[in-house]
Amino acid sequence: AEAFRERLNIRTPSVQTEVAKLSGGNQQKVMLAKWLNVRPKLLILDEPTRGIDVGAKAEVHRMIGELANEGLAIIMISSDLPEVLAMSDRILVMREGRQMAIFDQREATQERVLTAAMGQGAAEVEGLA
Repeated sequence: AEAFRERLNIRTPSVQTEVAKLSGGNQQKVMLAKWLNVRPKLLILDEPTRGIDVGAKAEVHRMIGELANEGLAIIMISSDLPEVLAMSDRILVMREGRQMAIFDQREATQERVLTAAMGQGAAEVEGLA
């Protein structure tokens, strides 16, 4: 527990502190530590930075980047488009449960992702027409 506390920079006086008494950002990091403890090959993160402050968000982004650089496969679900554009190697856009487009990082722009998400011109965006 102490190793994860240090690695993830979880701010708490003790590893014995109840999670409910921690800040939202530290609670997110504790949840991440729980999953990392089982040494997954794939990590699925659903809105990992929703509801946390800017400083904690930057730390979560740093950790996600480090984990990806270590070879962990990460699927991140987020409605924060700037976050998606900054953090992703590939972006899958879905609408009403259907795949609308897939973009590599170098071809993803806010306009292209939003166009696909709105269901307008998705075939042209993806080259499926």
